[in-house]
Parts: sequence; C-alpha cells; structure tokens
Amino acid sequence: MASQEPQGIKIVCQNKKARHNYNIEDSFEAGLVLKGTEVKSLRNGKANLVDSYATIDGNEAWLNHFHIDPYTPATQFNHHPMRKRKLLLHKREINKLIGKTQEKGCTLVPLKIYFKNGKAKVDLGIAKAKKLYDKRATLKKQESIREMDRAIKSRNR
Repeated sequence: MASQEPQGIKIVCQNKKARHNYNIEDSFEAGLVLKGTEVKSLRNGKANLVDSYATIDGNEAWLNHFHIDPYTPATQFNHHPMRKRKLLLHKREINKLIGKTQEKGCTLVPLKIYFKNGKAKVDLGIAKAKKLYDKRATLKKQESIREMDRAIKSRNR
C-alpha cells in the first residue's frame, strides 16, 4: 500500500465502511485542530473513525465521535478521547458544505485521517446513504468482477 501513497503522506486510519454504506459524491481535505497528546497518539496509529461524522455550526466545521486513544506516557495532561475537534476549512468550502448538507439525505463523513507534510488532515466526503438493495447490487457487482479476474488469471496460466 505504501507504493500507492504519494510522497509525504502517511495514512493513520480509514473508514472502510463509509464506501459500503454511502455513495460518496465529493470530497474535501481539511486540517484538524489537535492537542499534543492527540498528535502523538495519532502518530502511533491509535485512532478509530467508525461512527464519526462532521457537522457545521455557524461558520465552523466540527468532527464528532472521532476516537483517539489517550497517550499512555502523558499523565494528568491527557486529552478526552471523544471530544469534538475543529476542522480547518476555507470560508468558501464551508459555504459549499452548508449548501450540500442542506440537501435531503446528504451528510459529511470522514473517509480517512492522514499526515501530509507533518500536518494532520482529514478527507471529508459528502455522502448520501445507500439503500439495502444498492448495497446488495454493489456486492454482486464486485463479486462478478472478482470471478472474471480469477477466470482470466487461471486461463493465462
């Protein structure tokens, strides 16, 4: 996987279920406001994006339910694992997100957390929830592609 990543990017965690549960229409890169112990814990890979989502309050974007494990060497100065974290976006990006999230069924879902040139970033996706039959169709399509690849591979041997 390291060969697919661009130079200077280290992925910390991904929300793999997001692409299964949602149709991702567009994505934005946003910075994260973090405390020192949160950064150290992220560098150790101690984070979980499951059930996290982003909201916009006024002119600010926030990341909710993003769990970062406490940094064990830090004692009394540790952070709260589930606190709200501010997202750093330009004003025009926030205005665009406000317009998109007011549409019916659209939500902001974090897709992955990574370090880019030493700064923590989050990849936010504008998503619409899939229905159960959409999920089944996607799984069926992936399975048929997998079977075709197997057949081609066995034929070439």
